[in-house]
Amino acid sequence: MAGSRLELIDPPAGKLLLIGAGPGDVAPFDPARTLVVQGFRPLHDAVAGQGFRVLTAPAAGPEGRADAAVVFLSRARAEARARIAAAAAALAPGDALWIDGQKTDGVDSVLRELRELAPVDQVQSRAHGKIFRVTLPAGDWLPPDWAGRQHQIAGGFVTAPGVFSADGPDPASQALAAALPERLPTRIVELGAGWGWLAAQILTHPGVEQLHLVEADHAALECARRNITDPRAQFHWADATTFRLPEPVNGVVMNPPFHETRAADPHLGARFIRAAAGLLTGAGRLWMVANRHLPYEAVLAEHFGDVQEIGGDSRFKIISASGAGRKAPAGKGAGQPKTRRRRR
Repeated sequence: MAGSRLELIDPPAGKLLLIGAGPGDVAPFDPARTLVVQGFRPLHDAVAGQGFRVLTAPAAGPEGRADAAVVFLSRARAEARARIAAAAAALAPGDALWIDGQKTDGVDSVLRELRELAPVDQVQSRAHGKIFRVTLPAGDWLPPDWAGRQHQIAGGFVTAPGVFSADGPDPASQALAAALPERLPTRIVELGAGWGWLAAQILTHPGVEQLHLVEADHAALECARRNITDPRAQFHWADATTFRLPEPVNGVVMNPPFHETRAADPHLGARFIRAAAGLLTGAGRLWMVANRHLPYEAVLAEHFGDVQEIGGDSRFKIISASGAGRKAPAGKGAGQPKTRRRRR
């Protein structure tokens, strides 16, 4: 969608900075004079594969300077503002900063805000979104709280704008942490580790000798590095759905995401389940949490010999599975896991 709106602009000659661009956004631009900032590993790799230089975060100093910039808005308001502030920091007064976004990503709200702060023109609508130009004024024209900095939340953890559940641990992860057994396996992978709250809980359990935190969002993983200083933790900036280790592990813990857009996508969680099965020994065990309405039972039964619901409530289900690589027996778990309720 953004690609069609990009046809409406004509950036000036010189170095161009794109913040938040994906593989479908970069086609109109010349890789030789374009720098892309993209911290989500699958998109980062896809853009780099098209010949562009890609950074995980905006660079300071001359390396990050540009003659014009395009910011692709994210759904998270704080992250969208942080991208605009980072782009503005890379430009000089009078330079052009283009803002592109879908209506569902709040582009109209951002447009109203920026009209109060700087000259805005060339507002154009297409494909359920808008693109417009901001001409940078001199001086400190953006509010200081737009800058995307890590900040501390309750419990002493740090998070960053745009990371999942930036204001605190989400209820699903809390439910999963409460359902874990007292003693955990020696070698564990957490798929989709975010900024590290669940990993911190895992490391309090006896038995754990090694914990691999796997996260595709570079900003979230950098927060996790600050939040988890335990030497047993290892950090991997990687796509959880394709992540592998040289040797199998005997535990996987995960709260998989279930959407990449605003619409729920159970196929994303299914890819996490397949990845978990590929990481585990046959005797290893998966613990996962999911929204109760998401239909993961069939894919779990396809990849694990034993699947049990061990807890949950009306919102979430906590599932434990073992026997990776072995399908559940026909008629036993193929559509519905066995349910084991804890005694109260």
